[in-house]
Amino acid sequence: MIIGFIGAGNMAGAIINNMVSSGIHPAGQIMVYDILKDKRDAFQKKGLLAAGSIPELVKSCDIIFLSVKPQNFVEVLEEARKEVKKEKLFVTIAAGISTGYVTRLLSCDCPVIRVMPNTPLLIGQGATAITRSEDVTDKEFAFIQSIFASCGTVTVLDESKMNAVISVNSTSPAYVYLLAKAVIEGGAKQGIDTDTSLKLFCQALIGSAEMMLKSGYTPDELIEMVSSPGGTTLKALDVFYEYRFEEMIDKAMLACTKRAEELGR
Repeated sequence: MIIGFIGAGNMAGAIINNMVSSGIHPAGQIMVYDILKDKRDAFQKKGLLAAGSIPELVKSCDIIFLSVKPQNFVEVLEEARKEVKKEKLFVTIAAGISTGYVTRLLSCDCPVIRVMPNTPLLIGQGATAITRSEDVTDKEFAFIQSIFASCGTVTVLDESKMNAVISVNSTSPAYVYLLAKAVIEGGAKQGIDTDTSLKLFCQALIGSAEMMLKSGYTPDELIEMVSSPGGTTLKALDVFYEYRFEEMIDKAMLACTKRAEELGR
């Protein structure tokens, strides 16, 4: 079985590296195509196969990962359509691109799996949402799940939730990084050096996440546990509430989902 990747960016590279290092699939049975020849050559030096064109890759592969930007899908699938067959399995990891969108542009009712990973997958800590079209077999679906489970957690969702989930798992790391940036800069203004703030805040994030996952308490209950009456935390939270922090996050998530719907047309 040959697995192909159209697009050889960071996410594709992380998926490939995890597949090979975890023993899920050998490098010699993975083929890569990218518009940049340097990227193709780099993977070929690692023992992978390189295709000179999209039709060549589609013809040669049993499973094809579509790891390009949503804006490039029309041109990519027009090329893929030249060699597409109904038994080919396509896997899309692009925001807003539905299984139906892929089959329509391919003019083929081939099986499609839709995956929404996030960038922590690059270090084996991904949070991935996944769904499938009706033509995908249980065996195929389990295999693709195993690929993403090798570099994080995987959650199966109904496709109707796949645009909305982007704001929960895929773009949310950026929210965290922005919060971290603000906390670190705020610490610097009060005389705490950047490295110290970064280490302390990152550990606070890790600990807080573990508390939410393992303590059995709700976020509201955990907030209450941190907030002593008349204490420092409540003073800080008062500012968040004054500037409607929760409302801001809600608006940001809705904007993310709206954009995903626009990209999928």
